[in-house]
Amino acid sequence: MALKRPKGPAGILVVLDHRSQVLKGNPWGDPHERKLAVWLPPDYEKNPGRRYPVLYDLVGFTGSGLFHVGWKAFGDNVPERAARLIHEKKMGPVILVFPDCFTALGGNQYVNSSAVGRYADYLTREIIPFIDGKFRTLADRRHRGCFGKSSGGYGAIIHAMQYAKYWGAIADHSGDAYFDFVYWNDWANTLNELAKHRAPKRRPGAYDARKEAWRGGLAQGLDDGRIKRFLRSVWSREKVSGAEGHAIMNLCMAATYDPDPKAPLGFRVPFNMESGEALPERWRHWQAHDPIRLVSRYRQSLKSMRGIYLDCGWRDQYHIHYGMRILSQRLSEAGARHVYEEFDDNHSDVDYRMDKSLPFLYKALS
Repeated sequence: MALKRPKGPAGILVVLDHRSQVLKGNPWGDPHERKLAVWLPPDYEKNPGRRYPVLYDLVGFTGSGLFHVGWKAFGDNVPERAARLIHEKKMGPVILVFPDCFTALGGNQYVNSSAVGRYADYLTREIIPFIDGKFRTLADRRHRGCFGKSSGGYGAIIHAMQYAKYWGAIADHSGDAYFDFVYWNDWANTLNELAKHRAPKRRPGAYDARKEAWRGGLAQGLDDGRIKRFLRSVWSREKVSGAEGHAIMNLCMAATYDPDPKAPLGFRVPFNMESGEALPERWRHWQAHDPIRLVSRYRQSLKSMRGIYLDCGWRDQYHIHYGMRILSQRLSEAGARHVYEEFDDNHSDVDYRMDKSLPFLYKALS
């Protein structure tokens, strides 16, 4: 716990209205007109001839850019943190951008998906040129970076791989990796939540396991209606349980990693929702998006980065530290220079790690 004691000038927070063409008509009907927050460093108005590096904050699952600029008790929000770090001379001035990439499925992984929306294009083809056109940025990948935690960390490392022409450095805090550990074991709980929305409802007595497992396309990872009913249920309430929150997260990941326009909801799931049997063909689609499996393919893009920062708590409750260790190992094997740190904490409330990553990114992009 820390006391709220601002140090130095606060800088200027601007909240803009941005109308996206990329998100127009997205699969879930999510708004294409969104608030876009931008933080300008304390000396921005005093130095009208100066241009600045830009850092994009990719917020984690269930978050939005505005989430990181709001009040935070006993700690700094991201603009306050950057202002303090600049005042303490741990980094120089930067522009911070906070895009809103929230969806009806609780978020996204900052990639393009026919079942979620084109959020990689939204960032790279719309938001970047929009920001460069409105503010005094150093409008070049050498001076532009992104950072995030969890889903945002995943987005950062994937963008370093697949969208390297836009980014010069990234920071990945506890980003999703090693899907066989991170996601696999949680699906049993998700299937239990979805079973509450099964139709017809279960009754005690004889059960034809073979017949039930093969009905409604379940053996192909298709929805037999329970996912649709589950989503309608959680969308109808402001409060959801922790188990429901994890279930919608796994469904969001399925829509991200295994979209199928011909499927009932536009995506497939990697398990038979009745029997719980894994569907190897479907799981391979997930594995194809796993960062630890992509390093060799995108070796040159990763080597072109001016900075790659990774960290993770060694008590991460989602076991992401194992994936981060493998990712660091793969990066070393590929000759991609990076920094990897671990710390004594779990996955939650670790924004204080930005005290490490933001100065790192500033130095790499200056």
